[in-house]
Amino acid sequence: MRKLQSFFLTGLLTLLPIWLVWIVFKFVFGLLSDVSRPVIAPLVARIVATDPRMLDWLTAAWVQTAIALIVTIAFIVVVGALARRAVGQKLLSWSEALIARVPLAKTVYGSARQLLDMLQTKPDGTQRVVLIDFPNRDMKSVGFVTRILHDENTGQELAAVYVPTTPNPTSGYLEVVPVERLTPTDWTVDQAMTFIISGGAVSPDRIPFHRPPVNA
Repeated sequence: MRKLQSFFLTGLLTLLPIWLVWIVFKFVFGLLSDVSRPVIAPLVARIVATDPRMLDWLTAAWVQTAIALIVTIAFIVVVGALARRAVGQKLLSWSEALIARVPLAKTVYGSARQLLDMLQTKPDGTQRVVLIDFPNRDMKSVGFVTRILHDENTGQELAAVYVPTTPNPTSGYLEVVPVERLTPTDWTVDQAMTFIISGGAVSPDRIPFHRPPVNA
């Protein structure tokens, strides 16, 4: 029984990462294919109608999913290529100007854009990877300083820190922390994101868990 339990746990731990990868890829692929499926399905139906005997295989669900996925990925790649060119930048500026006219959309888009821009920049004075005492003082969480604020009564420096969740860093918590209670790191944003997404499995060998002395 002990050997069976050992084999079971070993097998479970071996298959669990593979299962998690499958779940993530299934979610991402499903999301991408659903974007263009409303356009692909009617288009495929018209193509099949021209020669039902030869093209009937196109009506299979997995074929339409694959086509929708390929079309969506191709569209994203094209948008990325255009965004690096003058024409794409002009179109992006026009789209942002259009979104800016819608109050709620302006707030959501602007906030998301600033957060993504912050995550793509290297850590510096006010945008750096830190550790904070969260959810209590005996535990640490990895966070990104997004802005430095000041207490309106005392003038104390406060940091707005975004704390991503594992394994989905697009959700998380926003914490306002006194600057002196931040534990600075020399991690890059890529290192921090890898650490978060992998659940800590991929990380540097050392971590500055304790804050350095004030007089250091």
